[in-house]
Amino acid sequence: MKKIILRSGLYSGLTLVGLFLITMWIGKSISYSVQEAIGYVGMILSLIFVYFGMRQYRDTVNGGTLTFGTGLRVGLLIVLIPTLLFGIFDVLYTSVINPGFYDEYCSAVLSKMKADLPAREYEIKAAEMKEQVAMFKNQPVFQFIVMSLTVFLIGLIITVISALMLRKAK
Repeated sequence: MKKIILRSGLYSGLTLVGLFLITMWIGKSISYSVQEAIGYVGMILSLIFVYFGMRQYRDTVNGGTLTFGTGLRVGLLIVLIPTLLFGIFDVLYTSVINPGFYDEYCSAVLSKMKADLPAREYEIKAAEMKEQVAMFKNQPVFQFIVMSLTVFLIGLIITVISALMLRKAK
């Protein structure tokens, strides 16, 4: 069981980080909102390994049977690995690899907001945005938690769906 969980989790985590890097590499020419959408699609695609890991566990370890509870447990253990990997990688990316990321992101979002919003509303939203960016930049633990929770919640949904699809009684 440990081998299946570790392998599936690592495949998922490495796929997630790889897709993130590809998006950042090609993303220089596309907007942050498109990059964000690609990021969520990448999270979903990388978490497909949860399904495959649960199926492998059912078929090779558990004699072809899987209860919803066991599927949930196996799936969540798999999800923990990409959750932690992505949280760590995101902090490394924004503090070491691309320390100017949050400033670039904030500038791009503020430019779009300035074009789309009335002046007073822009000032309010800009102040909120700058406060959020400062929180992420200055508190890597907070950043880790938020990014990890994003992956975990998507992984939880995929785990529940997979456990329902793969459950098989004796």
